[in-house]
Amino acid sequence: MESESEPYVRLATLRQVHQAVADLNTARSLADTLQTVADGVVSGLGYELAAVNLVRPDGDLVVAAVAGSAGAEAFLAGRVGSRVSWERRLAMGDRWGELRFIPYTEGWVLDDDDVPQWRTTGPAPRFPDEWHPMDRLFAPMHTAGASGGELLGVISVDKPRNGRRPGAWGREALQMYAFQAAVAISNAHLRANMQRALVRLEREGQALRASEESFRQAFEFAPSGMAIAEMGGDQHGRLHRANDALCRLLGRSASQMRRYSFSDLVHPEDIGTLLRTSAEGGRAELRLQRRDGSYVWVSLRNSVVADAADGPRYLLTHVEDIEDRKRHELQLAHRASHDSLTGLPNSAELRARLSSRLCSRPPGSDAHAAATLSPFGRLDGFAEVTSLVSTAGYGHGFGGQGVPDRAPQPSGDEHAAEPAGEYRTGDGFWDGGAYDHHEHTVALDETSDDGSKGLAVLFCDLDGFKSINDRFGHHTGDAVLIEVARRLTSGVRDGDTVARLGGDEFVVLADGLGRADAEDLAVRLRNAIIPPIRVDGRAVRVGASFGIGWAGCGMSADEVLRSADQRMYVEKRSRAKAGRRAG
Repeated sequence: MESESEPYVRLATLRQVHQAVADLNTARSLADTLQTVADGVVSGLGYELAAVNLVRPDGDLVVAAVAGSAGAEAFLAGRVGSRVSWERRLAMGDRWGELRFIPYTEGWVLDDDDVPQWRTTGPAPRFPDEWHPMDRLFAPMHTAGASGGELLGVISVDKPRNGRRPGAWGREALQMYAFQAAVAISNAHLRANMQRALVRLEREGQALRASEESFRQAFEFAPSGMAIAEMGGDQHGRLHRANDALCRLLGRSASQMRRYSFSDLVHPEDIGTLLRTSAEGGRAELRLQRRDGSYVWVSLRNSVVADAADGPRYLLTHVEDIEDRKRHELQLAHRASHDSLTGLPNSAELRARLSSRLCSRPPGSDAHAAATLSPFGRLDGFAEVTSLVSTAGYGHGFGGQGVPDRAPQPSGDEHAAEPAGEYRTGDGFWDGGAYDHHEHTVALDETSDDGSKGLAVLFCDLDGFKSINDRFGHHTGDAVLIEVARRLTSGVRDGDTVARLGGDEFVVLADGLGRADAEDLAVRLRNAIIPPIRVDGRAVRVGASFGIGWAGCGMSADEVLRSADQRMYVEKRSRAKAGRRAG
């Protein structure tokens, strides 16, 4: 079971990895990119030493960048290992997804091959997953981002700062980073080729036709999307050309693409990001609309192609598909906020969801009343306000005339998670300054049932779970927890939250319930848990005790959970006494 602090550690690690990946796209040259790759392993992934081995045109691998040790850099940089020796290494050891791990018990046979090595000393491991100085871990990089592509290079790492071999989390982070490093190195190659083509266009007047053909091929056959847009005039921002990769990415033909500018295709929530992106050297991560109405995450990079006599002529935009990276980030964030055993929201996520419904103003206070009412009545349902700025003539280069027969619309669930009745700015931040549209939560009165509705917090503790764990083992106990989680989730509404607080404790958040409704829900959930659970051919039973608390503004999440927990123990003791009297 995860400790309560582990999600925060994972979120901190995720931020470091995200920063390291973002730094990959800031390097201006291939050499800078390679060094940034090595530095990112040390700064973001928790290793003390990293080297980037790049495949040369002849197939051998040269140590192109080293980070973490000046001595290792002086010894390794520029040295070459044969392709045969590297292929032997990548075929050995344990396969951790795309990673290759060679433990010291097997790697001794590689000590005398021609691959440059930096040997470190240290004691033998004291426990199974401790890192040995002669352990080897490699992260291959391929041009297609997976093992099916051509080998681009290999990242080799050493000396994890925690002294242990990486677990599933560390392996996933290193594998994702190697994927992004391969993309960055490929893009560095592509940018270098494009820059050389553009220089030839400016300096080689006699070879203009040949240079234009070279540019055309680099543009048309680039593995990622590219577009050329008009700058200035009535057609400012209009797409002049789009390569095949961009057309495939957006599901539109080249002729259709010429009808739009990027401002016509961008997601409504990302228009502000687009307008703030400069024409020269500007970068942005945003969503573009496909022909079927769905959206894809892309990274845009701009450069201005200028004419010596007339000034800027058109805008060259490189469009990179980053959907997989965004998906990986969401997956990592989900793992940090959800229980690894049951898949339910964990304790940190439960408190975050509960806190989002609460504020510090207790019901009945002057501040509460002022925030709830205005001279025009309640402010619930205040419409979303988005400010769009006219873009004609500005330097970002993305503006353009609209297409009358088409206006991109957000998908139906685009704002499903937005808080009701809150003012939303064009930048996507919730503004509680001038207008407070927070819908205040009021805890129900425990002494009377006047038909009011509120946010019920049901604290569930399993009865008899410890004896199952002690008698049949943790495997059976884990299976019971998974089945209980499934039964609880099946017994609530779609908008309710079922979370695992820890151990055999679960919490249900259900809004819009009266006291009788909450009591009925507790009875239904208890009855759903009671039936036998079969594990490995054996039927086991657990009971459940529920305590019902009510959340309200002026309370903290911990106070709400503590109140429900206390009611659960009262209910558990009363049932135990009733059982003894019955006996």
